[in-house]
Amino acid sequence: MFIKDYISKDYPIFSFSDTIEEAYETAKDFGHTHIFIKKKGYYAGALSISFLEDAAEGNLGSLEMHFEKFAILADGNLLDTVKLFHIFNSNIVPVIGKTEKYLGYISSDDVFSEFAKFPLFSENGAVLTIQTPAKTYSITEISNIVESNNAKIYGCYISQVNEDNFWITLKISSDNLSSIDETFDRYGYSVIHKHYDDARDEMMKDRFGFFQKYLEF
Repeated sequence: MFIKDYISKDYPIFSFSDTIEEAYETAKDFGHTHIFIKKKGYYAGALSISFLEDAAEGNLGSLEMHFEKFAILADGNLLDTVKLFHIFNSNIVPVIGKTEKYLGYISSDDVFSEFAKFPLFSENGAVLTIQTPAKTYSITEISNIVESNNAKIYGCYISQVNEDNFWITLKISSDNLSSIDETFDRYGYSVIHKHYDDARDEMMKDRFGFFQKYLEF
């Protein structure tokens, strides 16, 4: 999960003296959203291919004031890259050492391919989002509720949080789902969203359908 284990080095980093056209064509050939620029051997910043497309002719040094300053340390975690991909609308993130020397890059494809191996994404199961007051939030209690109903948690994350409440999304094995639902209700949790067929809900729909047919007579 450390960045240093996923560094790619096949994409060149540019110097201030390199031309804008050369950098643009290279990024286009690789299919990357950004190019990276170095100054005296150290990482100086990034420019998006869309910005380069509209830039006037010249060298990259003339665009220094427009450099985007984002990168990740080699000893960082894969999870740290996701925010950078999102904020900078990038499919690659430069990797630097503690002295800000450029080491290579990490791509969104590599990161998401690794995430796809996690049980949270790879296992079949049910997904539900529950809401609980912030003052009573307990991952231990949530785990106990699931496991006491003979189900397993494949993964979970906090999908939203504010002063008063936490929203937790769970991926669980598809065992005893109705019972898990009821137990969360009993312990004061609100099930906000769920991706599975609840037998109790289906029974109520069937009964409502039967009642509608009865009224038609």
